[in-house]
Amino acid sequence: MDFYLTALLQGLCFSALALGIYISMKIFNIPDITTNGSYTLGGAITGIMLTHHQSTYVILPIVIVAGGIAGALTGIITTKLRVNALLAGILVMTGLHSINLIIMGRSNLPLISTSSLFSMLNIAADPNHNTFWILSVFVIIITLMIGYLLKTDFGIAMRATGNSESMIRALGVDTDRMKITGLALANALTALSGYLIVQFQAFADINMGEAIVIIGLGSVIIAESFINWFSITNVWVILILVLIGAIIFQLVLAFTLAVGVDPNLLSLATSAFVLLIVSLPRLSFSKAS
Repeated sequence: MDFYLTALLQGLCFSALALGIYISMKIFNIPDITTNGSYTLGGAITGIMLTHHQSTYVILPIVIVAGGIAGALTGIITTKLRVNALLAGILVMTGLHSINLIIMGRSNLPLISTSSLFSMLNIAADPNHNTFWILSVFVIIITLMIGYLLKTDFGIAMRATGNSESMIRALGVDTDRMKITGLALANALTALSGYLIVQFQAFADINMGEAIVIIGLGSVIIAESFINWFSITNVWVILILVLIGAIIFQLVLAFTLAVGVDPNLLSLATSAFVLLIVSLPRLSFSKAS
């Protein structure tokens, strides 16, 4: 039971990442690979500042701003230099690898003896239950903020930019600014996941961002399956489904390990699972036709 509880907690940690991927890939239709670097950036900043005994509350805004800058840089390269969005993300991600190494000073940073968000607040006696409630509150606050933003005029303009850029530009909206802001927001959320997961796992690693975009994408695709099946258009419901997708994804990986799959094959199993959930709607559609 604790095994699946850990997967649930990891799913909550990755909820911000899933929301970030949803914004970049589903709202703006931009395949943003910056995610791999900004996730590690959030973890690297968190790790090094915790080792210097900085408060987790001080670290939080710094992580958000750093992730936002990384995303904005990708947006600027894409919109102002007219570089392909995928290439721009790869360039920024590659540059962030060196920056993260400089920040950490080494490839791996253990945080066993440091305090964390989950040790500073005591909501429940059991450590896992305490972490669950803290993460739940954290995720609820983030979701409410993102949901509110997407319902504002600015958020509607962001969504319209992804749906029909030429139309919204004709209405006088600066679509370049929208893309830069959207990518900044998406990567700020991604860095926030790095902030949470490093404190949860008690270590930061330079390679922690490898293929992290697959986890976020898998979570969003799971949510998209429900969205398409039930023709959901309500923003709040969509965001909740994205959060549920992140949790389901981690539970499936936990089940994969529980049934005895070699941990060395976990990346392969993850790729196969994402391929499966991507293919199912298309296979179903083909049979219906």
